[in-house]
Amino acid sequence: MITKTKIKKVTAIVAVAALTASTLGGAYAATSIIGGATVTGSGALAQDIIFDDVTEIATSSVAGIKVTASIAPALNMVISADEIALGDLIPGVESSGTLNLEVGTNAVSGVQITARSSQSGLLHEDGVVKINSDTTNESYKFSSTNTIDSTVSGFTSTGDLTALEVNDNTTEHQIYFTNKPEIADGNNDVTFTVSAKATSEAAYGNYEDQITFTVTGNF
Repeated sequence: MITKTKIKKVTAIVAVAALTASTLGGAYAATSIIGGATVTGSGALAQDIIFDDVTEIATSSVAGIKVTASIAPALNMVISADEIALGDLIPGVESSGTLNLEVGTNAVSGVQITARSSQSGLLHEDGVVKINSDTTNESYKFSSTNTIDSTVSGFTSTGDLTALEVNDNTTEHQIYFTNKPEIADGNNDVTFTVSAKATSEAAYGNYEDQITFTVTGNF
């Protein structure tokens, strides 16, 4: 038969046991490394996987995984014709003709287009006589106008060439200059004009010049 005194002793022992377990549980709650999270080819990103004894959850975070991509450089120019026909030159009367140029590029700092005469003027078929003097009755000139079709913020288009006498084959005459990318959308960026005027003494026959257009992308 259990006496009243014995019951009290058992109760006290149980209480002490419960308190001890609780105290020890708090004192010895800990985390431990149970594995690793690694990145192939990059040991610097490796992290331990930590197990929490209380929550029984293991975690690890690996930071610094890169996402990369690239875009290839692109530059295209379309010239609307292979000839600018000025027709028959009437003495003292300026005759002109045009062609258009369209550019598309992703060049970060835009493009430049230049035009250069190869014959230093309109050269007669005899290879000697030229029309290239800037006088009242004779001239050979380049000019250009351009429009903006880029949607990039801050885009500017400059380089309009005021009618300029052409009498050498070395000068690269700037006809278009931009500062940012632009789309090739079928809308002409540059209208290039050639004009000529001959005197009444200009030799009979055919005259020709060949123009080199150079486009440069500033990537």
